[in-house]
Amino acid sequence: MTLTTWLLYSTVALATALSPGPAVLLAISNSLTLGARRALICSSGNVLGVFVVSGTAMAGLGLLLKSSATLFLLLKVCGALYLIYLGLRQWKSRANLFAQTTPVAAPAMQSPRQLFLRGTLVSITNPKSILFFTALFPQFMRPDQAVAEQFLVLTATFAACTVLSHLSYVLLARSLKGWFTTDGRARLFNRVCGGAFMLLGVGVFRLKNHAS
Repeated sequence: MTLTTWLLYSTVALATALSPGPAVLLAISNSLTLGARRALICSSGNVLGVFVVSGTAMAGLGLLLKSSATLFLLLKVCGALYLIYLGLRQWKSRANLFAQTTPVAAPAMQSPRQLFLRGTLVSITNPKSILFFTALFPQFMRPDQAVAEQFLVLTATFAACTVLSHLSYVLLARSLKGWFTTDGRARLFNRVCGGAFMLLGVGVFRLKNHAS
């Protein structure tokens, strides 16, 4: 994998991790109700879930890497359209993520183990992660290089982006909650994120076919 390809993958992974979803809502909820430290314990469970979902996707990756150029093109189009879809949905959204103080039920007393398991479960069942590793992840794999090494590098990159995303939202939720509560600023946030996703979707169309 070239540095350029890895940088594109990292950008797509970070944008995907930053997009609002179940795991992000859980991180914000835990931050506001349990504190930043316990919210990050839950996020560490999310990292384990990322490796589980990625490993499951890898089970059928060998056949994909040997597939025809037509199938690769179909997968690339699906992945790019998925990013564009996320962008359009975010662009049109009127929701203010930072105004939702209790999006997920969070009991006042939870052990670190309970928080970790909750984060893992949310990650494993997160449609965003499942779609990413089935529609986008395979396109950055090369059949002429060690699959295990690529798997570890790409999955660890996505996991790091997930932790960075949750940490960012936790800090924003606690320090800038009041600034984001206005409708105009919430719309601006949604449109900036949505526009970034649509641009990344266009970028995925430019990926070369390594499957042939």
